[in-house]
Amino acid sequence: MSSTLFRTKKVEQSILDTEEPEHALKKSLSALDLTVFGVGVIIGTGIFVLTGTVAKDNAGPATALAFVAAGIACALAALCYAEFASTVPVAGSAYTFSYASLGELPAWIIGWDLVLEFALGTAVVAVGWSGYIQSLMENAGWTMPAGLGSREGADAFGFDILAAALVLVLTGILVLGMKLSARITSLVVAIKVTVVLVVIIAGAFLIKGDNYDPFIPKEQPVEAGASLDSPLIQLMFGWAPSNFGVMGIFTAASVVFFAFIGFDVVATAAEETKNPQRDMPRGILGSLLICTTLYVLVSIVVTGMQHYSELSVDAPLADAFKATGHPWFAGFISFGAAVGLTTVCMILLLGQTRVFFAMSRDGLLPRFFSHVHPRFKTPHRPTILLGVIIAILAGFTPLTELAALVNIGTLFAFVVVAIGVIILRKSRPDLPRAFRTPWVPVIPILSVCASLWLMINLPAETWVRFAIWMAAGFLVYFLYGRTHSRLARQESGEEQPSVGGGTP
Repeated sequence: MSSTLFRTKKVEQSILDTEEPEHALKKSLSALDLTVFGVGVIIGTGIFVLTGTVAKDNAGPATALAFVAAGIACALAALCYAEFASTVPVAGSAYTFSYASLGELPAWIIGWDLVLEFALGTAVVAVGWSGYIQSLMENAGWTMPAGLGSREGADAFGFDILAAALVLVLTGILVLGMKLSARITSLVVAIKVTVVLVVIIAGAFLIKGDNYDPFIPKEQPVEAGASLDSPLIQLMFGWAPSNFGVMGIFTAASVVFFAFIGFDVVATAAEETKNPQRDMPRGILGSLLICTTLYVLVSIVVTGMQHYSELSVDAPLADAFKATGHPWFAGFISFGAAVGLTTVCMILLLGQTRVFFAMSRDGLLPRFFSHVHPRFKTPHRPTILLGVIIAILAGFTPLTELAALVNIGTLFAFVVVAIGVIILRKSRPDLPRAFRTPWVPVIPILSVCASLWLMINLPAETWVRFAIWMAAGFLVYFLYGRTHSRLARQESGEEQPSVGGGTP
């Protein structure tokens, strides 16, 4: 059985499968489109919220250094993703990479993990978008009818119709084609980045040098019961994270890291890229560099406008402008956040449908979902199915507690991809690699260590929920995927491998 669990799918076979007419996605994306997708999914509420939280509780003005540290951790993973995405330009991201290097069971595990990660991420973002829209509506004197507003924190029965509607509209856009999705994303990202730049430039004129003193506040012990007091760290190392000081910067980095989540979604569009060998590394690394720069600048501005000890946790940028006598920026920032969340939601939904599509094409999920639309050349069946499920989930469920599952799922994928780079370098040194991760195995090992370090900073409850979802995944694999995968069918003689242009 062990040989079947870890059977790998050859890179050449994965690429040939993409040429089957019924399962071939349309190639329409450029490096600019990929970069826009990356910026669109990375920049969300994190840039408007997390800055104040970590500045006040962990790093003070040195929050900028925390963003740099988190950006470096992401860059290590991004270098590994860039090599894989350019070498194996197939839909599915970490799932496809794992299938080519680690084997079928690890690939299933990571695919199952990504389906949960992107589904919850889309639903959480849709609920957040609904909250911002309702806030803007209230500022204009409009209110949603009772029972149709945000479900966040609500006990009574209700349905967040705005969150569900957003998911359904974006589902329709994704069915109509990637180029249309790219055009809409480009427009929305342009608006979002403009809002961020205006905030940075306007805030720069309101900076007071005294607010940077001290730049790295004196270290203080974490209070008992603090939210960042990770049980896993105490269990494994016997100590808890620090507030402020140098260690406070690293604690802050483990928090602000989650503002970067999303660049890996770019890799799911590799199969729909015109020149993936050249454009995938540019899109992944370029979007990460742009977002890191914006994050650092925002953190410098907000801690310079208002002393870190006085920053609000819920809306630090908006409240900092209020404190300096410019309250109208609060509405402007809410508008930017609402616009920004639209693209985050769309691209997370895009990533999930591509992973689901790739798993279906490999037979690990029903192949009914692996057929593309005859006109639009998009995976319309999984897109519609998942869009409806996520719309219902976003409408009925307050998802704050489940949001952490998105974080642990992403970090787990980072670990798998980094290990996969090392293994594929040794098992297939002959593969043409348009982009090569430098200093292998040092960079992948550092990426694994950084991701594991950030994972153990997560609450124990997150690990329990993650384990339950993984256990359910094992059950599905052994009851269905192991015997229905295309590799299993080829080994039993029920199906012949693809030969390009179609399946015999």
